[in-house]
Amino acid sequence: MASSSPLRERRSAGSRSSSNSNAPDDREDEDHGVLERAAPELATPIRAAGFWTAIVFPVLYLPLLATGLSSSLEGGVFLALILGNLLALYVGHAYRQ
Repeated sequence: MASSSPLRERRSAGSRSSSNSNAPDDREDEDHGVLERAAPELATPIRAAGFWTAIVFPVLYLPLLATGLSSSLEGGVFLALILGNLLALYVGHAYRQ
């Protein structure tokens, strides 16, 4: 089930025709390859989990914001949710399904 997407084909065709080795597409492929090199069999599930977590996390903000951030515990939980959402965005940004 390893079919290449039109976007990936367009990138590879564009990078072949470009004489500049520091093109943004090359840099993007290097960044996305770290997880694939570290854990190739787990890269896609990890990216999928990061992507969907980043989508769902903002729903968890609503109860905290509705009741107000009156205590330091609620403020800490809210900050932890934001940091978790940023981490999920970073991990899942390359998920292309």
